[in-house]
Amino acid sequence: MELREAIGTRRSYRYLDPDRPVELEKIQRMLEAARIASHFGNNNAARALVVDRHSATQEQIDSLPSPVGGFQIQQAPIVILWYVEGTAMDYAADRLIELVDIGALGYGPDRYEELNNTLVPVFRKSADALKGPGMVDMDLGQAVAQATLMAIEQGLGCCCQGSANWKKVEKAFNFGEQQRVVVVQTVGYPAESKEAGGQRPRQPFEQLFQLNSLANPFPRSQAVVEELTRDRFFQAPAKLPGREEELEALRQKYNLPRAGMI
Repeated sequence: MELREAIGTRRSYRYLDPDRPVELEKIQRMLEAARIASHFGNNNAARALVVDRHSATQEQIDSLPSPVGGFQIQQAPIVILWYVEGTAMDYAADRLIELVDIGALGYGPDRYEELNNTLVPVFRKSADALKGPGMVDMDLGQAVAQATLMAIEQGLGCCCQGSANWKKVEKAFNFGEQQRVVVVQTVGYPAESKEAGGQRPRQPFEQLFQLNSLANPFPRSQAVVEELTRDRFFQAPAKLPGREEELEALRQKYNLPRAGMI
């Protein structure tokens, strides 16, 4: 699958086949993609704990969030807890030096001295603040995004969910004070069609992006839109014919609550 089409098909699959195990090799490929994602300062604070529904304890499964459709967590063969490892920021200065060593940062004969006089003190002084929500969460998002694209390429479906009580999850999985769960991702083989009802609606392009001023919408080229449409980046919009029938069939097959259809 070409990258543009893969991005176009990157939608949430909320209905996963609970009876079809996911090969750990496919999960590894997702994690490999996450590992090489961009990380500010090369700190790799983005981490993941993979939970196999069939081997995890009941306490662990019960701790997982279920804000809208708890069936998603209960049905998914694999659940990934994406979290920030705060202690990674304690070594931020060392990772900067590593970047200089490999030629990715700094230049000239005095580059190490300059680094030690400028960026290193800033990172060491700001280490605790950098552990909080911000850049590390953005890096985690990029890691999840790359893992999701890898999942789609392998025929898997994913859906991310939040929680109002991460402490419950962190306790069940013995997370430390420096480890902060950010999002849960369900992974499995889709029980629904590949289209999943069609490409989800989004706000208008002109409303979301600007150029040089918040009052100046970014110019949208129709030629680019047509190009991306040809490459299947843009696909048939939701909802497609037969979607209601598909949802009702899934509800009956897996005895799902009607509220979970939202």
